[in-house]
Amino acid sequence: MNLETFFQFQPLRIFVIYPAMADNFENPIDKDKVTENPHSLEYAHHVGSALIKPEDKGKIKGRAISAMEHQTDQQLTQIYEQMQLLAEQAKKINQRKEISEKIYQAEFRFEPIINHTYHLYQTKVGGQVLSVIGPDEWGRSVRKDDFIWEATVKLLADHTWEVLRSNP
Repeated sequence: MNLETFFQFQPLRIFVIYPAMADNFENPIDKDKVTENPHSLEYAHHVGSALIKPEDKGKIKGRAISAMEHQTDQQLTQIYEQMQLLAEQAKKINQRKEISEKIYQAEFRFEPIINHTYHLYQTKVGGQVLSVIGPDEWGRSVRKDDFIWEATVKLLADHTWEVLRSNP
């Protein structure tokens, strides 16, 4: 079938809207349900529109609060671990200070050298002696009963002493 035979069987329908007719046109849809700006509607205005679902504000706040609590708990745990590390460091420094005071009150007849190892002994009379001789290095001339080994220490650069080994 060609185009001429098609138009013979199908009448051509042309609608012309005259200005007088446009003024009298009355929209059958209620004016409250028609908008000039359909993009501003809170709902889809025709079948092909994107799906618009209202968000559950409680759900959004719940997720935000949960995420916030997780992050702050994680940060507080990290700070707590840092505090524990600082407390351990402070305890070690305090122990070094105490042993350093004890060693500086002990008797020694030499000048200690940084990063060298020395040995602290308790004497029979109650005093303390710092020596370069270790507990297993004593010869026959000194009785081991005269000195009780307390600790092996090392002088650090800040002139505090680090305990390497101690008598339990």
